[in-house]
Amino acid sequence: MKYPYIHNTYNPYRDNVQGKANEPICVAGLLDRSKQIIGHSYEGEAPDWTLEEIYNRLHENAPRIAIIGGSSDHPAHIMDFQTSSRAALRIWQNGGVPFYFSTPVMCDGTAQSNQGMSYSLQSRNAVAEMVVNQIEAHSYHGAFVIQGCDKQPLGVVSALAHLDRIRNYRGEAPFFATFAPAHVLQGGTIPADLFEELESVAKTAEERGAEDIAFDLRDAMAYILQCSSNTAFQGVLQRAKERGFITQAAHDDYEKRLAVNTCDGLGGVCAFNGTGNSSRHLVAGMGLVHPELELLTDPPSQEQINTALDALSVMINQPAFGVSNILAANIKNAVRIHSASGGSTNLMMHIVAGMLYGGYTFSLHELDRIHHEVPVPDLFDYSLTQGRDIFALAMQCCSGNSRGMESLFYELLQNGVPMDVDAPTVTGTSWRDRLEKEGKSPIERIAQNPVILSKPRRPYSGVDVLTGNFFESAVVKISGMTTRQLDEFDKKAAFVLYYENEEDANQGLLDDELIEKLRKDRLFSHENLIAVLKQNAPERYSAYADLSYDPLFDALVEESILKLAVVVSGQGPVAFGMPEMFTPMQHINASRKLKKLATLISDGRYSGVTYGAAVGHMTPEAKEDGGILYLQTGDVLFLDFRERNIQFMEEASFQKGELVFEFDHIRQHRKALAESRMAAIRKRQRMVAASNRLTSHTDAAHGVVPLQVFEEADLDYTKDVVSLKLAKH
Repeated sequence: MKYPYIHNTYNPYRDNVQGKANEPICVAGLLDRSKQIIGHSYEGEAPDWTLEEIYNRLHENAPRIAIIGGSSDHPAHIMDFQTSSRAALRIWQNGGVPFYFSTPVMCDGTAQSNQGMSYSLQSRNAVAEMVVNQIEAHSYHGAFVIQGCDKQPLGVVSALAHLDRIRNYRGEAPFFATFAPAHVLQGGTIPADLFEELESVAKTAEERGAEDIAFDLRDAMAYILQCSSNTAFQGVLQRAKERGFITQAAHDDYEKRLAVNTCDGLGGVCAFNGTGNSSRHLVAGMGLVHPELELLTDPPSQEQINTALDALSVMINQPAFGVSNILAANIKNAVRIHSASGGSTNLMMHIVAGMLYGGYTFSLHELDRIHHEVPVPDLFDYSLTQGRDIFALAMQCCSGNSRGMESLFYELLQNGVPMDVDAPTVTGTSWRDRLEKEGKSPIERIAQNPVILSKPRRPYSGVDVLTGNFFESAVVKISGMTTRQLDEFDKKAAFVLYYENEEDANQGLLDDELIEKLRKDRLFSHENLIAVLKQNAPERYSAYADLSYDPLFDALVEESILKLAVVVSGQGPVAFGMPEMFTPMQHINASRKLKKLATLISDGRYSGVTYGAAVGHMTPEAKEDGGILYLQTGDVLFLDFRERNIQFMEEASFQKGELVFEFDHIRQHRKALAESRMAAIRKRQRMVAASNRLTSHTDAAHGVVPLQVFEEADLDYTKDVVSLKLAKH
């Protein structure tokens, strides 16, 4: 399969000699090294990549294709050397000129709960900037992207869509690319001897009356081992140590043995449906991943890579297959696949960012409009405790019983969800062509534990956008809440428990006596407790309304009538880089008691693996004088998740049994408090390197992109798209 030459009138490698002097040795070195790495499995003719032949291809404008890898200090990129070698050899065999460069890739798990998390979101924009720099400087025409985890996938999508827009503006050939997601890393297993020791700790806790610790420890033990589950163990083991059930030495030993049994040596993207695998599904839904490479349990074979790279031959020079055009043409498909597959809340920002980098007017509100344009059912029966993680899905794909997002696309159509079947994809064909070629979805052949379903689990799915009287927008992952949990929090009044930063929240939520301290310190008034009782459990009002403070408080906790809105403020993009609130939410989820009482609300983000009543991305953020800055412990919020809003309640009316939503007066009354908090935010902001702060960027509802990217995004994705039908004619 030979690639056509690039249709550009200008070729810097023809018209300027320095590139032809500098780059042939780089290409030859890459190909020599690739052949050494592949060794005896190399397929093809004898090496013919002489410096003269490389010079000729550069001069004649053969496709210059960058293989974009990631840094090997991220588990997803450990095997890049093998994948990039196979890709380089095939690009050369097809008449192209391969180049290789990699970008730094932050591991969010490693950066979790430390200063590094303040750089996570910024790294997406940094990756985009670096990729644009390198590709523009070296005049590459296309890319083969080894897609990893965290912020790298959508950072590269944003960069390549931006490049395609720029090339189009300059009248140059469209920028083409195909993405190759890293294989799925199999979750670890707790060794049998360690499992027995942890079970012994649980039994000890039970015998000493600490049933909550026994329950929470066994709950953590039910999951596959992964970096996120280690945090759950950390929290419950800390509580066990504080109550004297284990020593610090035992705690340290357990943590070590859990950690070293977590990751497989070949690396890959972790098996949970976090940002890494959500990005895999999303980029596939964008039409940018060849199905041969989408969901694998091992690094891709030469044959699989060849299939994806050979498809570029029909895409080169074709505007319909430029990255930004594929992205825009598939945006509704991508949003609906993200929703139906229970995708990460992180991607709500990244989808917006990708569209803006591609030059299209877009926002969180437009994304939400697409999401709710038609009901999107939950067709993703994912579980970390029942053998239905993403590694299991990859196994189903490798066995031929599922086609990943192509199967989900098909099942959405079967469930009445309109999908754009004529949108282009990197197979060089449309979704319609792909579905007609493969025929009926094969998932019905999966006898046990299918991850992708034909019949919905629930009629709704995805991430909802919330509004309220003290903020403009926020998001909550409905797919991360069970129906029972949604019922437990919906249309409930919740007391604010306010923390000015994540460190304070983690310390407070790990306190085994937190609930008792709330009661002892009388942080919620007796009148408000009675009003909460009447709102949240009217059927219990007559039984408890006359109780004094302590027994009333205890009854509300015992029956999960009391609700807490744990607010973690000062975490937004400008204030602190918008770190993930994974750890405080994990501490809530790892506590049987707190999980039934608490929702978390923040202007920060969440990990893709976060589940439960987690509200994030609140705008305006505290640093920008958002209403979240003015909340304080003891305030009462009305959680109306099904109607997609949260309201600040007027206290006096609430005590009379009336739901009155007023907030404006709070700003004036708490002006001094806000000024004090703002001073603390400014001081804390300096903990983040000035060079990497997200100033001069849009807010979370507009993707957190550089202002100039936002201002130049003026295309209409519903009109300014080249259809595949027109391209064929």
